[in-house]
Amino acid sequence: MPTALILSGLAILPVVLLSIYVYRKDKFGKEPFGMLLKTFVFGCLSVIPAIFLEAFLMGTYAASASDGSVLFYSLYHGFVVAGFSEELCKLLLLAIAVWRSRHFNEYFDGIVYAAFLSLGFAGVENFAYVFGQGDLTASMHTALLRAAVSVPGHFLFGVAMGYYFALAKFEPAKRMSYLAKALLAPIVLHGTFDALIFAYSLFSDEIPLLAIALFILFVFFDIKIWKAGKRKLNRLQMKSEVQHWENYRYSDKANNGDE
Repeated sequence: MPTALILSGLAILPVVLLSIYVYRKDKFGKEPFGMLLKTFVFGCLSVIPAIFLEAFLMGTYAASASDGSVLFYSLYHGFVVAGFSEELCKLLLLAIAVWRSRHFNEYFDGIVYAAFLSLGFAGVENFAYVFGQGDLTASMHTALLRAAVSVPGHFLFGVAMGYYFALAKFEPAKRMSYLAKALLAPIVLHGTFDALIFAYSLFSDEIPLLAIALFILFVFFDIKIWKAGKRKLNRLQMKSEVQHWENYRYSDKANNGDE
């Protein structure tokens, strides 16, 4: 089997598996394939503005940084360069893709669409990292590591975004507050996620004990965001179930002429 085909399979496999996972979680009114594909493609396209915004912010850092603080660099790169740039572009493309769609008609749809869009972004990023390595061994190592860590991370950032995005759609009284959280929540998660990874990689050679502590902290954080993500999935599933039966009762009354 050609090497490129193996690497492509490893790069796309976690994206496919997580897409299937969230699709199966949608118990009421599965989203049409065309809308899911559109959202996924928009996620792929969101990489383009994110690259330019990240380059600008890194240029700003290089021009203004007064010291080489590892902590400052990790925080700036995690929260501002990666977190802010990528999550802002994802949210904007998500709003363009689905906000006015008639298919976005229940709470859980917010998570489904945000997850598909985030996985589109993660898929493009995964291919770039996997095929950007110098040799096959490095590419395989990168593919496996990102399948276990980075792609699920993007998925969970998408779950957080979609949770508040759905609340903003269906609870208009607090729309602006929820839209702000749809941006801020994934930025905080993404920023913490990346900052811990950057700090670990920068300290791994110089201060091994600190690097070990950061690794343990990252594992603890990763477990916590998985648990939080599952809670959000369950909450919107319940809201969608209530919404589904309310719509069913309303349509049943309408069909029977009971106003």
